[in-house]
Parts: sequence; C-alpha cells; structure tokens
Amino acid sequence: MHVVAAFQHQAVACEDLGSPMYAELLRLIVDDYEVGGVSTGVLAGYEDRPFGDAIALRLLAAVHGLVLAGEVPELAAFYPSVGGTWDPVLGWEAFEQTLQSRSAELRVLLTQPPQTNEVGRAAALYGGLLQLVEAVPLPVRLFEIGASAGLNLRADHFRYTADGTSYGPADSPVVFEDAWTGQSLKPAELRIAERVGSDIAPVNPLTAEGARTLTSYVWPDMAQRLERLRGAVEIARQVPADVRREDAVSFVRGLELSQGHVTVVWHSIMWQYLSRDDRAAVDDHLADLGAQATESTPLARLRLEPLPRAVMVELQTWPGGERRTLGRAEPHGQGLVWSAE
Repeated sequence: MHVVAAFQHQAVACEDLGSPMYAELLRLIVDDYEVGGVSTGVLAGYEDRPFGDAIALRLLAAVHGLVLAGEVPELAAFYPSVGGTWDPVLGWEAFEQTLQSRSAELRVLLTQPPQTNEVGRAAALYGGLLQLVEAVPLPVRLFEIGASAGLNLRADHFRYTADGTSYGPADSPVVFEDAWTGQSLKPAELRIAERVGSDIAPVNPLTAEGARTLTSYVWPDMAQRLERLRGAVEIARQVPADVRREDAVSFVRGLELSQGHVTVVWHSIMWQYLSRDDRAAVDDHLADLGAQATESTPLARLRLEPLPRAVMVELQTWPGGERRTLGRAEPHGQGLVWSAE
C-alpha cells in the first residue's frame, strides 16, 4: 500500500477508535507529503511498505517519544498526554518544525517495530482465561508471543466490571468499567503459575526509557488508555513476568507441557508482523505440541487477531484441537462482546 493510502487509512482508524487529534494530524501529513513537504524526506524509502508495517504509527510514536522526553517543548504545548491542547494550525506548525529539525533521528526510529502492548486487550485475555478454566480447572502457565513489555501477562491483576459483576482485585490501579457485553462470564480465581513472554525487541517497563517507549505508542488524546498504561506499569513493579528476547517461532518451539497445568499460548494484534513462513511454523509447532497433550497436561491457544470483518477472540484447546470463537472486539480491546456460542 502506498504511504499516502496507508496514512489515510490509519487516519480513518484513529477517528473511528477515538483519536480526533491523530486523525487530523495524519491527514495534515498527507497534505504535506502530496506537495513535497518535509514529510517526504522523513518517509523516503517507505513509499510502498505494507500497511501491516504500521509506518504511520511508527512516525507518530517517534515524535510522541520526543514530546514525552521533553525534547520538543514547542510541540508539547499541543499534546494532551503532557498537559497540552491540540490545535490543528499551530500544532501542525510545531509538528512540521519537529520533522525538519529531527529528521535524521526520526528516520532511525522508523526502523523500530511497533511496541503497542495495548493494555485494553487484557480484557479479552482475562475473559478468555475465565472461560478456559471453567472447562479446564487447572493452574495456568501463561506464555505470550509478541509480548512487548509483558504488561498483559498480568491481566488477572486488573479490575473488570460488566453487567453488575466485578472481577479481579478491587484495589487494582487498572480498571475496566463495562469491560464487555454479551454472554455472562462466571467469576473464578485464576491461578497463574508462570508468566513468560517473548519479543524480538522487548521493552522493560520498569525503566524510565521503557515506560516512555510504551507511552509513546498511546495516542495522546486518549486519556483512559494512558491511565491504564500507567496503572499497568505500576502493577508490573509488583508482579514479576519473564519477557525474553526471542522470536515467536523459537519461543514456541521450546515450549513443553506440564503435569497438572494448562499451558496457554496467547497473542494479540501481532500476527500481522510475522512472515507467512513464521506463521505456518508457529501453527505447526503448536499442533505438534497439542498432539502430545492429555487431560492432565492440556494445551490452549488464545488469540485476539483481525479477521477480514472484525477482530476476533478465538480459543483452541488440546487434546482434540477444538477451535471456537469466543467473541469480537475492536483493535484496542474496547467494544468486547462475548458470543453466546
């Protein structure tokens, strides 16, 4: 997809998902690009990258990171994430100046893969686990590919309310009001025995730089997402998780089943970043592992990934390999609806 079409498509997505600031800013970048403005130099070489590479989000995050680091105070005045107020005229002027003055640095940052680690997707993980343990009441070994900082590996430490029922710790700093609709879920105590993730470029949320990187990918005018992220970083300081620098194929290849535990492999909105061969390899390794599963060493795969018409929550369990759709959501996890299947 040409960069102009990709940025226009992303602008629509930002508008639909609740970020009028980024929708407007992306369209201003397109206008600038089409007249040969400063953005053409920054984006040179990225003209025809696949939409899944998320070049638009990489650029926005790179600039947001400079704002969060206090390096572009003239632009910070227009970013709500640091107390500013967006203005499409003056804000664009400051953004354009940043593209001009920090062009070389931004081009380096564009090479880095996205690190969204969206906390909102935890509701799908948590709700999926509730439905899994209702059928398989065993302690959970939780493994995540594309884990970024591993924040969602702590999903059971977040608070969720839905249809008059509450789930998770009452004092959690991460709260999801009206977390989902549709089928009612039975509250259950999740016993998480292990929390392990892998990522090709993991982020340490306990460092100032790591927290800033994660925050840079949150859209500046979405206060609730920012609040949840900050709360999740606070929880990460209290609840350990092991996130390894390892690709998805190698990570899955190294997994083993465990007696008396259900081994769960989870991933969310990361499948698009894997090559076709790597996707096939992950599928094959999980199928091989599933062939070894027994009633006392079960395996499950839980995922929140886009299908042609929606982002779906799917659960596959072994022994047997039964696969079913649990619900659907939007890319950041909001609008989660459990099916009555």
